[in-house]
Amino acid sequence: MPMNKLRLWACLGLFVSFASCSSWVNSLSDGDDPVDLVNPYMGNISHLLMPTFPTVQLPNSMMRITPNRADYTAEAIEGFPLILTSHRGISAFALSLLSSSNEQVPNVCSFIYDHESIQPYRYSVDLPEEDISVAYAPSEQSAIYEIKYNTAEPDRGVMLHTDNGELTVQDNTISGYQALNDSVRVYIYLQSEEKNTRATVRDSVSQRLSMPADNQNKGTTVALFFGPGKETIKLRYGISYISVEQAKQNVEREIQTYELDMIAKRGRSLWNSTLGKIEIEGGTEQDRQVFYTSLYRTYERMINISENGNYYSAEAKKALPDNGVPFYTDDWVWDTYLAVHPLRILLEPQMQQHILQSYLRVAEQTPEHWLPTFPEVTGDTHRMNGNHAISLFADAYAKGLSGVNIDKAYSYALKTMQEKSLLPWTRMPKRELTKFMDDKGYFPALNIDEKESYPYVTRWEKRQAVAVSLAAYYDYWTLSELARHLGHDEEAKNFLKKSYDYHKLYNHQTGFFHPKDKNNKFIKPFDYELSGGLGARDYYDENNAYTYRWDVKHNIADLIYLMGGNEKFIENLDSTLRKPLSMSRWQFYSQMPDQTGNVGQFTMGNEPSLHIPYLYVYAGAPWRTQRFIHKLLDTWFRNDLMGLPGDEDGGGMSAYVVFSMLGFYPTTPGMPIYVIGTPRFPKVTIHLPTNKRFTIIAKDWSKDNIYIQSAKLNGRTLNRAWFRHSDIVSGGELVLEMGATPNKEWGSVEPPPSAGRIADKPIFR
Repeated sequence: MPMNKLRLWACLGLFVSFASCSSWVNSLSDGDDPVDLVNPYMGNISHLLMPTFPTVQLPNSMMRITPNRADYTAEAIEGFPLILTSHRGISAFALSLLSSSNEQVPNVCSFIYDHESIQPYRYSVDLPEEDISVAYAPSEQSAIYEIKYNTAEPDRGVMLHTDNGELTVQDNTISGYQALNDSVRVYIYLQSEEKNTRATVRDSVSQRLSMPADNQNKGTTVALFFGPGKETIKLRYGISYISVEQAKQNVEREIQTYELDMIAKRGRSLWNSTLGKIEIEGGTEQDRQVFYTSLYRTYERMINISENGNYYSAEAKKALPDNGVPFYTDDWVWDTYLAVHPLRILLEPQMQQHILQSYLRVAEQTPEHWLPTFPEVTGDTHRMNGNHAISLFADAYAKGLSGVNIDKAYSYALKTMQEKSLLPWTRMPKRELTKFMDDKGYFPALNIDEKESYPYVTRWEKRQAVAVSLAAYYDYWTLSELARHLGHDEEAKNFLKKSYDYHKLYNHQTGFFHPKDKNNKFIKPFDYELSGGLGARDYYDENNAYTYRWDVKHNIADLIYLMGGNEKFIENLDSTLRKPLSMSRWQFYSQMPDQTGNVGQFTMGNEPSLHIPYLYVYAGAPWRTQRFIHKLLDTWFRNDLMGLPGDEDGGGMSAYVVFSMLGFYPTTPGMPIYVIGTPRFPKVTIHLPTNKRFTIIAKDWSKDNIYIQSAKLNGRTLNRAWFRHSDIVSGGELVLEMGATPNKEWGSVEPPPSAGRIADKPIFR
């Protein structure tokens, strides 16, 4: 049978050439709306690890899809997705298009594609072998497909498949579920505009797509057929995590029409309104595209899964009322606490309030009352290391965000640090290793070639002894800040002392944080570039010691003291950037695959490095930060298919780009200040939710004039390279005089604040 007579089409995508991507770039102009400057393809080919995904969804909405393909280089796609249940491209259900009545077709097929177009609010693609055109547009919890058959076919149909669930076909509707785990299901209710001519179910014995003899209308694969005369098939569907009935209500509430353009027009308006909260003027076309693409990606997560006043709780294993406060989930805190959450406090304070309340709900619904680490639709997955959800509350409170029960937050944060194991990728009460850290002030490491004796240490992630310790020190500082805000002075003092325990891992002879064994001895021999196995996970995490050398975000002033003052601190920063890899790149990346985007030993492609370029400011050399940020943005962030240097984990790296292009960055979440870098545009206006504006004007800005000569904040001279959160939310104007050569005096005297001092020297227990 000719292939074009039997084609089960499966999903979204296009193998577009680099030339076509370039034509997209060149088609834009100064007059475009913000959403027209978004390129969902940016970064769709990864340098080494996970690429970005061209996600189609409304901002922070439950309904989202992306083409089912490995990355942009894929020649084929695998079924049209109906819902992404996780940001890493994990789809539930698969929609296929049938151009034949043949009964023996696979559940999901791979096919070539062409003329793909993706905007945040709309998707379209041509299937050249089948001569079919497909378009898609989402609402918040529902969506619409439009399928056009451009040639005569003996039969036209749509087929739906679930991997782990059951579907029911009845008249012109398909409904059912797919199980995501033991307790969480995602439900669908799909309806065609016109009545079908027949419905079929895949027989479990013959595997044929036909109605079984017993007329059972249920199965894992079902189809609707519309006969040869139907040129256009229109489908609308709703998704729910609660029930099929709720999925039906969702689509009937949101989509009363089968006119796709109407749904897409609303989506476009919502995206323009959202992205327009930051207005940029001037700059290069590519920079404007990179900026708004990055801003778009920060709105992919977290997602609002409240449905008509209820939400499904994976922790409670049932639907619960939201009591008028939307429930948000799908967050990887290790990646997002650094910049995504601080950006949301600026642009979406009410949403961030609801997100923090969602975190408290998750903790409240678990027997331990521990704060989550990676909350997802299927529940908290306890990934990476640290308990950085504490910082979300400390940062919000320090910046004046109201409406969150800070007493409850402190209570759960305290329980988390007092009771939960610090072992990475685990959820368990404290055991020997964490208790050792409680007693000695550091997480013990294994000596070289020493066998692991504790079965609960994961074979892949290992102990990560230094990374775990440094994460805990920062978490203790954020806990101290919460205690201080609430007037728990003695507890605040004690936690602040614990936040200084990084002294115990600091090797004064080398200037690095160095793992120690259980006998308080530094592990030797030791290579700061390569020791620690795959991803350096024996001692660090995904990055080597050169990255974690700077992982004291809460107390850079004390780190400068440890290193011997500003001059030595700058020298060490410079050496991080200038020390080349000791081996070929393929050898290095075979051991350190996450450490991409290298500038010397610095890695732009992984989250623990994001604050490092701004540390020169703390040592009295803001001009070095200005130079380096400009270089990093030019080198690693471009409007092309390989325009990001590493994993884009839930907006973490994109939020870094947004802040850095604005010209400032929140180096220490939990501290209400921003460090000034260098602006990327001559004028930026942040439209605040209070109807106030904060404007940044860079006089004489150009691609060469990247150095700040002087500054004024609200008409007053600003001689420091940082400002407060209150300076933004109060509205006002920051004016920067720019030049081609550095003014090494500006901002050199008053460094940004660091953690509070303790009354006595750190106590080495």
